[in-house]
Amino acid sequence: MTTPLTIDFVSDIACPWCAVGLGALEQAVKRLAGEVSVEWRFQPFELNPQMWPGGQDLGEHLTEKYGSTPEKQAQMRDMIGQRGKEVGFDFHPGGRGRVYNTFDAHRLLHWAGLSDKTGAQHALKKAFLASYQGRAEAIEQHEVMLAAVQEAGLDVAQAKAILDSDTYAQEVRDAEQYYMQAGIRSVPAIIINEKHLISGGQPTDVFEQALRQIAQQEAKA
Repeated sequence: MTTPLTIDFVSDIACPWCAVGLGALEQAVKRLAGEVSVEWRFQPFELNPQMWPGGQDLGEHLTEKYGSTPEKQAQMRDMIGQRGKEVGFDFHPGGRGRVYNTFDAHRLLHWAGLSDKTGAQHALKKAFLASYQGRAEAIEQHEVMLAAVQEAGLDVAQAKAILDSDTYAQEVRDAEQYYMQAGIRSVPAIIINEKHLISGGQPTDVFEQALRQIAQQEAKA
């Protein structure tokens, strides 16, 4: 018997651990084929909602925000790069370069979540991560986001119209506020069936074990 699971993946495109976590979670779901069926929903979270146009140098940003040194940043980049390889995600060798505002990208992800096309939001999320985390592109720029929309097989003209307006701005803010009020302070935060929380970019084995336990609980319930 297959147990249906809804996964709300709360994350930000600016978060490298979210790319790691998504890859590991996808691997875990594949391992559980036949045991669970999954509905993916990608929810917004902004690590830097006040980031100004043009962004900020990544090293400068990490030093200001976390007090980290260039040496620590290099060590973390190497570790994240290795974790990425384990789950099939290739990070840009030199890191993201700059930190950008991701609000418009979240508006497009909300739009993709309303699509009738199966897997549209999932595909766009992965295209955004590949663009920013994988190729160090300026994810705030409309042409960069629209290229990701095209890569995901979605309507570029419709996406451009959204970017040229404030469509879905309130919906994204409402969703962000909802998860903040629910106690989410760091990402990725993975919420299963709206009640089971798994925090962080865990290894595939950890996700597999957690999903299996949750599925068993849900089946009994």
